[in-house]
Amino acid sequence: MTELSGSPTQEPPEPTAGDTPNLLPVTSTPTRNPANKKLSLLPLIFLIYFEALITAELSTAFPGNDGFIIWAHRAFGPFFGSLVGTWKFLSGVINVAAFPVLCIDYLKKLFPVFASGLPRKLAILISTLFLSFVNYTGLTIVGYAAVGLGVVSLLPFIIMSLIAIPQIHPHRWVSLGQHGVKKDWNLFFNTLFWNLNFWDNVSTLAGEVEKPQKTFPTALFSAVILTCFAYILPLLAVTGAVSVDQSEWETGFMANAAEMISGKWLKIWIEIGAVLSAIGLFEAGLSSRFYLQLLGMGDLGFLPKFFALRSKWFNTPWVGILLSTAITLGVSYMSFTDIISSANFLYSLGMLLEFASFIWLRRKYPTMKRPYRVPMRLPGLVIMCLIPPAFLIFIMVIATKIVFLVSGLMTVGAIGWYFLIKFCRSRRMLPFNDGDEDEEG
Repeated sequence: MTELSGSPTQEPPEPTAGDTPNLLPVTSTPTRNPANKKLSLLPLIFLIYFEALITAELSTAFPGNDGFIIWAHRAFGPFFGSLVGTWKFLSGVINVAAFPVLCIDYLKKLFPVFASGLPRKLAILISTLFLSFVNYTGLTIVGYAAVGLGVVSLLPFIIMSLIAIPQIHPHRWVSLGQHGVKKDWNLFFNTLFWNLNFWDNVSTLAGEVEKPQKTFPTALFSAVILTCFAYILPLLAVTGAVSVDQSEWETGFMANAAEMISGKWLKIWIEIGAVLSAIGLFEAGLSSRFYLQLLGMGDLGFLPKFFALRSKWFNTPWVGILLSTAITLGVSYMSFTDIISSANFLYSLGMLLEFASFIWLRRKYPTMKRPYRVPMRLPGLVIMCLIPPAFLIFIMVIATKIVFLVSGLMTVGAIGWYFLIKFCRSRRMLPFNDGDEDEEG
C-alpha cells in the first residue's frame, strides 16, 4: 500500500469543490451536469483491479527485478522492453521527486520557516539525500520502515473516522457542491489517477522477495482492499461530519477537519502522519521505480553492465541509486501540481504497452508456467483489457500542450537511447550483459 498511496493525506494539490474532496476540483472549467461526470470513475475502478491482476500473474511468471520490462521484451522484442522501461523510469523520476516537496509542504504547517527561500531548498535537499541513503542500506530496512510509517499514518484516520460517526449527516454525501463554482476536470482526473496508479511498479521488486509466486498475489489483493478503504472511509467521515465552504478543501484540509471533529491533538497527529506518509512513498518509489528497475534493465542488456553493480556492504545497486537521486534532486524544485500530468501521460503510455504485452504473452506462451493465473481465457482477457485503456487514453487526450510536448520529447529521447545503446553494444564500446533469451522458460 505504501508503494501506491501512502495514506489518505495524499490529496489534490489544488482546492476541490463541493462537500466531497477528490470529487469536484475547482479552477476554471464549468460543467453542466456533475452527477454524470461521476460515472467516469468506473473505468478507473476497473483499471485498479485489472492492473493488480495482471501484475500478480506476470510477476509470478517472471519473478525478477526486470518486472514490466521483461514482459514487453518477451512479448514484442527488446525495442519495446527498452521503451517501456524508459517511459516508466521517466514517469518515476517526475513522480517520486514530488514527495520531498509534499513532505516539506506539510512540515511548513508546523514550522513556517520551511515555507520559502533557502530553508525550504535546504530541507528538500537534505531530506532527499537522507532518504536515498536509507534505500542504499537495503530493502529490509525500507520494508520495515514502510510498514511502520503506514501504521502511524493510517491510525489517526481510523480514530477520526470513529469519533466522527455521531456527527455524520448522510445527506451531505450526495451533495454536488456549491452552485456556480467552476470545476477543472482535467486536474480532477489527473489527480485521482495519480493517487491510484503505479500498481505494476512492485513487479521490479520480485527478485528481492522470497517466494514471490505466493507472496505477490496475496500482497496485491490485500493492498487493493486496504487502499480503497483507506481513501473512502475517512472521506465519508469528513464529508458527512464537516460542513465548510468548498474553497477550504485544499491540500492538508484533512488535518483541519480532524481538528473540527476531535481537537488540535488529532490535527497535529495527522500532519505528522502526512510527513511520514510522504517519506514512505518516497522510499517505496525509489526502491521499485528507480534503482531496481535500472538493475533489471542492466541485467537485460538495455543499460551498460555497470548499472547492475551492487554495493559490497549492503548488496544494493549503488549506481542506480546514485543516478536516481541525482535526477530526483534535479526536478524536486518543481511545483507539486506541474508534475502530475506529465507523470500520468508517460505512465499511461507504458500501461497501454503492458496491457498489450499481457494479452500477447498469453497467446505466445499458452503453456508457460504461471503460479498465479487470471482465471479467464484469451477472449475474456481481451474484453477485460479493453476497459482500462479507455481511461488511459482519456487521461492522455485531456493533457495540455506542454504535457504533449514534454512527453513527446521524452519519447523521442527514449527511442534514441535504445538505438544509442544498440550502437554501443555492436561496437563493444561498453561492457553489457548478454540479456535474456526469448524463450518460454
